Amino acid sequence: MWPCVLERLRIGLLWLALCPLGGLAGQSVWVWEEDALSWLDQPHKGEEAALWLRQQGFERVYLYAGAHLDQDPLQDRPQAYSQLLSSLHRHGLEVHALLGTGYLRTEKYILPENRERARAMVQRVLDYNHRSLASERFAGIHLDIEPHVFDDWSSRRQEYLKMWLRVSEMWMAMKRQSGQHLTVAPAIAFWLDGIEVEHAGVVKPASEHLQDIYDHVVLMDYRQRAEGPDGIISHGQQEVEYGRKIGKEVWLGLEFSPNEMAKITFDGVTPARAGEQVQRVLHAFRQDRGFGGIAVHHYSSYRRWLRRHGVEHHFTLF
Repeated sequence: MWPCVLERLRIGLLWLALCPLGGLAGQSVWVWEEDALSWLDQPHKGEEAALWLRQQGFERVYLYAGAHLDQDPLQDRPQAYSQLLSSLHRHGLEVHALLGTGYLRTEKYILPENRERARAMVQRVLDYNHRSLASERFAGIHLDIEPHVFDDWSSRRQEYLKMWLRVSEMWMAMKRQSGQHLTVAPAIAFWLDGIEVEHAGVVKPASEHLQDIYDHVVLMDYRQRAEGPDGIISHGQQEVEYGRKIGKEVWLGLEFSPNEMAKITFDGVTPARAGEQVQRVLHAFRQDRGFGGIAVHHYSSYRRWLRRHGVEHHFTLF
């Protein structure tokens, strides 16, 4: 018991030292196929997860809402989503429909020949919301479309980025035409700010085009240290500054899943060390209107990581 208490006290003191009065950052989490389907099939698991997430300080959930294996629950049994979203909302969680997955190879949805599939993926969420009560609706759509996974990305990246921007414009037009008040945002790699591309007659970093198009972005800022030239702050700085300029938030995604590249994930460090780094990130952006908060990737990995260190119910990032 005492080690846990002391650890939380130390992080709290660090937070007070680093962060005098400033803006309050949000905390969100990705929930992928396995967990989403489990919560749909066994509502008590979703209820328990919602309680735990709120205790941890999370306020936003990117809940997978696409097809997986032989299941497509949003289309085939929307009442299961209605029940789950109602439960998550009762616990004060904002829920965004997470679309995009390696299983469906959704990076291919940017290709012109797959335009109808791309349209249908988003339309199903809009249709679900249209048929649902306010307490059962998604508050947003979170798109995990990553064209950089194409095998020939290095030789065709300009072409692929232009396709991604065009299909992004289509998705945002669909949202506007629906009349629904939900936010639409993509997950984007932090290094897109180093690739200039032409779109709508303007040449500038791909990240800025995406920030212009969408309501906000979630930057996959996957590093395990806050400071330095290869740190979270450095990689997120340009996007946050541009977000401030155009009045749109940038959320910084952090990785907690195992990975052979140790520098991209907190999986190999202690919660105390991770907490210190996150506090430094919050300190750096604490008064920046372009900064929305921290996004944790992802629910199962994060919870297993805390459990492994014996602090599943005794530690919060901030």
